[in-house]
Amino acid sequence: MDVMEVVIRSVSLNLFRYFGVAGFAFLLFYVIFKSRWSYWKIQQTFPKPNDYWREIIFSLITVIIFMIVAVIIFASPLRNYTLLYESIDVYGMGYWWLSIFLMILLHDTYFYWMHRMMHHPKIFKWVHRTHHQSTNPSPWAAYAFHPIEAFVEASIIFPIAFIIPFHRTALLAFLVFMIVYNVYGHLGYELYPKGFNKHWLGKWINTSVNHNQHHKQFTGNYGLYFLFWDRIMGTIRSDYDDAYQHSDSRRTGS
Repeated sequence: MDVMEVVIRSVSLNLFRYFGVAGFAFLLFYVIFKSRWSYWKIQQTFPKPNDYWREIIFSLITVIIFMIVAVIIFASPLRNYTLLYESIDVYGMGYWWLSIFLMILLHDTYFYWMHRMMHHPKIFKWVHRTHHQSTNPSPWAAYAFHPIEAFVEASIIFPIAFIIPFHRTALLAFLVFMIVYNVYGHLGYELYPKGFNKHWLGKWINTSVNHNQHHKQFTGNYGLYFLFWDRIMGTIRSDYDDAYQHSDSRRTGS
């Protein structure tokens, strides 16, 4: 693909993913059913209009950064060294699904350690603080990064492209999953069922309550999709279970 084709595809895809998923979630939880569902919002207040606009503006900058990374990988000589393959039949559908799962696992590990690095005082002050201006995040916060952080976030594509053999549709499926879970993490509402945080599987899965705590308190809960690294490294907040239970109580009235 030439540069212009990559630019058009990347910008179109990221705008569609961001505004489609975040916009749908915002419309549902912050507009249409705002009054009916507000009692089970994790933080009982709502962000101010200026917060939404700030999140959207930084997210649009992030879309441009994501496009630049796509051009570097797929519209330069680097493309010849990626593990992109053209036909699903090369590895079969079983591997197609496995490759998506491997991308998710790799991204979760990458994100955890990158995220902890972003909380180093010298980096946080100049870079990650932009994202943490959303102390009460909305779906629009999913892409609201400082340009430097946006580049680091987008750079997960480098290890994916050069470590995991992938079909373009598998990469697309991964990118859709990424934005959906990212929007859920910033949704401000918990969607998992009561007691999920203590279920044998749920205790390893990241939740909206978990990430909302991180935005409000700034420390602990650094994971993205899973809680493996947070639990192994002892960085899950000690009040996480209480916060999830408190959210349960509002949702179920118990």
